[in-house]
Amino acid sequence: MSETVIPMDGEGTAARPVVAAFDFDGTLTQRDTLRPFLRRLLGTPTLLWVLFVCSPWLAAYVLRLVSNHRAKAVLLQAALADRPVAEVERCAQAFVREYLPQQWRPWGLQQLVQHQQAGHRCVLVTASTSPYMHLVGASLGVDAVLCTEMEVVDGRYTGRLATANCHGEEKVARLKVWLTQAYGAAPDHQPALHAYGDTKGDWPMLRLARQAWYREKLWKNPLG
Repeated sequence: MSETVIPMDGEGTAARPVVAAFDFDGTLTQRDTLRPFLRRLLGTPTLLWVLFVCSPWLAAYVLRLVSNHRAKAVLLQAALADRPVAEVERCAQAFVREYLPQQWRPWGLQQLVQHQQAGHRCVLVTASTSPYMHLVGASLGVDAVLCTEMEVVDGRYTGRLATANCHGEEKVARLKVWLTQAYGAAPDHQPALHAYGDTKGDWPMLRLARQAWYREKLWKNPLG
């Protein structure tokens, strides 16, 4: 695949900074990462039991009878409730160190590195969860990680979501909050936004961007 050149056309100056927002699963990686992480954390027999217990909600999600948020909340409740943060973090460190290097998508990683080398601020905006995503962000040297945060009480995960599932329109909401915190609310202070994604859940974020790429191609909004 030929190298993609990030258009600059005067961007990236002090007056017009650039922010690059990246989806994670399927954009920077070859596949979804939540299930492999849970398999490492729980072991295959326990993960299969958790999936069986959650199967009514997961099936209802596939049939569009419950939301992505609800199905994911049920799965994470079953998988993480009452687990010590220290135990999960040890697993997450090994997961990021040993598993993820085999899963990077070369094109996506190349785009991230190009933005960083150009001095752009880079943000991960993902539905993947906080137990490992903040470690991922640190390993990639990004400026922020906007993900699905999990609640912690007294050093243990409760299994409850501390934020909405960072998917679809929630990606836009979280990104707008971060951009306002970083650059203020004045329209003339807003950066030029580049965005990268690979599913319809990323479309709202891609629509927000000045330049967007979908599945490694320059994106044209199908809704006009």
